[in-house]
Amino acid sequence: MVTNIKKVAVFTGTRAEYGLLYWLLKDIQDDPDLQLQLLVTGMHLSPEFGETYQQIEKDGFNIDEKIEILLSSNSAQGTAKSMGLGVLGFTDALSRLKPSVLVILGDRFEALAAAQTAMILRIPVFHLHGGEITEGAYDDSIRHAITKLSYLHGTSTEEYRQRVIQLGESPERVRNIGAIGLDHLKRSDFMSVAQLSDSLQFNLKSPYFLVTYHPVTIGEEQPVSSFQALLSALDTYPDYQVILTYPNADDGGRSIIPLLEEYARSRPERVLAIPSLGQVRYLSAVKHSMAVIGNSSSGIIEVPAFDVPTVNIGVRQKGRLAAKSVLHCQAKQVDIESAIKIAIDGSYKDACEVIYNPYGEGDSCTQVIEMIKTLDFDPAKSFFDVNFEPIK
Repeated sequence: MVTNIKKVAVFTGTRAEYGLLYWLLKDIQDDPDLQLQLLVTGMHLSPEFGETYQQIEKDGFNIDEKIEILLSSNSAQGTAKSMGLGVLGFTDALSRLKPSVLVILGDRFEALAAAQTAMILRIPVFHLHGGEITEGAYDDSIRHAITKLSYLHGTSTEEYRQRVIQLGESPERVRNIGAIGLDHLKRSDFMSVAQLSDSLQFNLKSPYFLVTYHPVTIGEEQPVSSFQALLSALDTYPDYQVILTYPNADDGGRSIIPLLEEYARSRPERVLAIPSLGQVRYLSAVKHSMAVIGNSSSGIIEVPAFDVPTVNIGVRQKGRLAAKSVLHCQAKQVDIESAIKIAIDGSYKDACEVIYNPYGEGDSCTQVIEMIKTLDFDPAKSFFDVNFEPIK
């Protein structure tokens, strides 16, 4: 019997990316015309970062391939070697799975290894969140490289769609679907403060900040000194508790972890350090926080949808479109303190009655499924030159 079921491989290498993909994974899994194949790698498999593959399995997903690539390194050399291991592992995994399409979200070095492997194997790549700018991280270059290795594109804003087309991708294969993580707003049940406290085994008895700081991989923002400035700024607000999540596995990230752990250990009633919250706990923590502080893309894309202010530190996210509730500051103690003050007193709202989030309405997954089902792959894609044809 001939079947038209499409095998949809989805790549995930970090807790944050998996959280954004959660509802898409559910929809693919539940669709009778699609077969989900899950490739798990990177930080998910690392005890140092919480072995978050276990949460994936707890959520009811079968992991088809675990690809070990993460070296216990804090250097650019270690990152580059991890990418090499990734190409080897993804070659074997994708050759076994033979998917109809590979879905990749974002701009991580692990994702680049998967994308280049799929391209060589003539497996079409569906790239989510292309066209964005983050000038403070090498993720910026990686994101654009993945765009050129990909066949289908789902961008989070119309401006980013135009940028992907500017990179030579044909307009009919590029759709503005919004930020896929916002589907949680319509589809997830969030915890109360009491439920969150019980789940974390940490008494959230005071207003609190949710803090995530990742190393800046391009520029002069040194991870240790910048993170120390952040911790010193937090200490000027002693009446606020702090939930600190671990940084990612970029080079420089491991130098932050001991500082984070010591900060929490010396302030056990006020500060909780945790490798990973998981998506529902994370978004529940966002919902009830006084501010989200750090330099994660989540602070730019998802947090404004909760009408919660973001203190965005330094240059890592420089270039992203941002709502007026995102307060940008330098990675210096005095600047971070000032931005936190504006966040908690609400004065950033004086210029507008409603915070507009440019990243969509939370209906991305349906559009992704539609694009996958109508995919007609031709590996010899043409370069679309905007100088010769108008963008429609």
